[in-house]
Amino acid sequence: MQAFPHRRIVVIGTTSSGKSTLAEQLAARLDLGFVELDALYWEPGWKGVDDETFLGRVQAALHSERWAVAGNYSRVRDLIWSRAEAVIWLDYPLWTVFGRLTRRTFTRWRTQELLWGTNRESLWNHFKLWSDDSLFHWLFKTYGRRKREIPQLLALPEYRRLAVFHFTHPRETERWLEGLPHS
Repeated sequence: MQAFPHRRIVVIGTTSSGKSTLAEQLAARLDLGFVELDALYWEPGWKGVDDETFLGRVQAALHSERWAVAGNYSRVRDLIWSRAEAVIWLDYPLWTVFGRLTRRTFTRWRTQELLWGTNRESLWNHFKLWSDDSLFHWLFKTYGRRKREIPQLLALPEYRRLAVFHFTHPRETERWLEGLPHS
């Protein structure tokens, strides 16, 4: 089996599509550094860092020649995509990611999983569907926009060079991952 030729990969998709999970699996399988944009952005108390700090953290994380990045932050997209060789787009149906988000939210809340420093899930914040603090609100707000925006971005001249892997169902992604050689 031929080795996977890409050393700088970005995994994109809507919230709860599995970006971080897949990027971490790719990093382990292909001997790449794992970069989770949420970990670089969120401070204690769910406070996001300012753009300058975020950009500096992302630049430092991309210093390596081999990485798998998980995330969609538009403010650092040009920096990441200009260095990336491949984009993996997890473009799953709305109800698939809604179910994943629901399970993940309840699991993180029940186990009090520590997220990016000192943060933990709050059910109350997520049930406030009218609030930007709710990931359910965020999912419904961004789902359609991502479906329209990502093909437009990938068609831009500066990004046409990227190898694109577009998966529309988790089973499709799993089969593809299973077929990748280990480095």
